[in-house]
Amino acid sequence: MKTYSQLVNDTLSEITEIFPWDLEEKLAAGDDVLLIDIREPYEFDAMRVTGSLNVPRGILESACDWGYQETVPELAAARDREVVVMCKSGNRSVLAAKVMELMGFDKVMSLKTGLKGWNDYELPLCDCNGNPVDIDEAEEFFADKVTREQLGPKAR
Repeated sequence: MKTYSQLVNDTLSEITEIFPWDLEEKLAAGDDVLLIDIREPYEFDAMRVTGSLNVPRGILESACDWGYQETVPELAAARDREVVVMCKSGNRSVLAAKVMELMGFDKVMSLKTGLKGWNDYELPLCDCNGNPVDIDEAEEFFADKVTREQLGPKAR
């Protein structure tokens, strides 16, 4: 049996990661990069990178393929395009990038450190109305909030 952390760590060597500052450079250069935010809709609505699409992790596989109710045409057509997958901390996106590679996405990358790292590097985030999000507000939103019960019996 593997833990979530072990699964992510085991997958890291099989995918490509990109740092926030390298992604910022690509975007500033006008590179044709498709940004996929796999967080849950409530997370995406609170704050996001401008221009990113929300494709929650739970529907990723069907969103990436043609012929499903969840199909996102721009994503399904992007198998030869650079795609950067992002989440809060860069863990869910590692697993998502691996799945997308298995589905034939040749240029998929995971945003290393996730949106938390994007914010730490002081890159802009916006809310669902396109308004800028304050860096400190984003830092609080991205802070880990694990309850005692979520730590499990060995940690108590």
